[in-house]
Amino acid sequence: MRILTASGLFLAFCSIGLLTMAISTDYWYETDARKHRDRCKKYASKRNDPGYIYISNQNLPLRTRPKASPLRESPHPEPVVESRCSRRYNSTTTGLWRKCHREGFDLENEDLIFKGLLQRCTPVKYYYSSLNIPRNLPVNITKTIRQDEWHALHLQRMTAGFIGMAVAIILFGWIVGVLGCWKHNELMQYVAGLLFLMGGTCCIISLCTCVAGINFELSRYPRYLYGLPEDISHGYGWSMFSAWGGLGLTLLAGFLCTLAPLKCVKLKSALSSNVKLKALL
Repeated sequence: MRILTASGLFLAFCSIGLLTMAISTDYWYETDARKHRDRCKKYASKRNDPGYIYISNQNLPLRTRPKASPLRESPHPEPVVESRCSRRYNSTTTGLWRKCHREGFDLENEDLIFKGLLQRCTPVKYYYSSLNIPRNLPVNITKTIRQDEWHALHLQRMTAGFIGMAVAIILFGWIVGVLGCWKHNELMQYVAGLLFLMGGTCCIISLCTCVAGINFELSRYPRYLYGLPEDISHGYGWSMFSAWGGLGLTLLAGFLCTLAPLKCVKLKSALSSNVKLKALL
């Protein structure tokens, strides 16, 4: 029982460290826009002399225009659509509290950051702001963007709130488990295991809402404002994997700490039955 309890408390302590590391770092989600920038630079440096004729693929006679969704976008799109290269995509890392430019990925941004004209990191906003909505858009698209902003904000709040609750519950369970070991109280050790499982549940909710929030941001309408080009690589960073590792250790710690008192109760019941049998004999 002591080995199971000590192992559970050690795993819970390690999970607190991993979750704290994940919360305090900014590598939950990463993007790499170097290929996209190189392609746009080559496109911008194409020949424009009078003797050279450039034919765009968008003007070919056999190319059909994709149909717009009747539910989310206007059936009469704007005549001028912003091209991919007209927007500036940066290589960034995003955490729960900040969004930062990746160091060494863009020399132009590094020069601006060195001169103090550009901030390396900007805080993630957990409140609604109408300034995030682009101007000069149709009314139906503006209404859709406003609703999506509220939904994305709700997912961000759930992610930060539940992972904070998870760390608090696991820390409280670890204190209860240490006191239970010191006082040899089996009930306190069992309660510590239940608290670990409860903290793991909160952590699962937080990580699932984080993944849902990222997928929702990539699928928002209009796509030319919120989607990413195909040549921009993106994915989860090591902070996300650190949080998943803390979740696994938390669930394992809860299993061990709830198993130890049950083993002890079964052993005591078996010993008491043997004593009674010997007394009858």
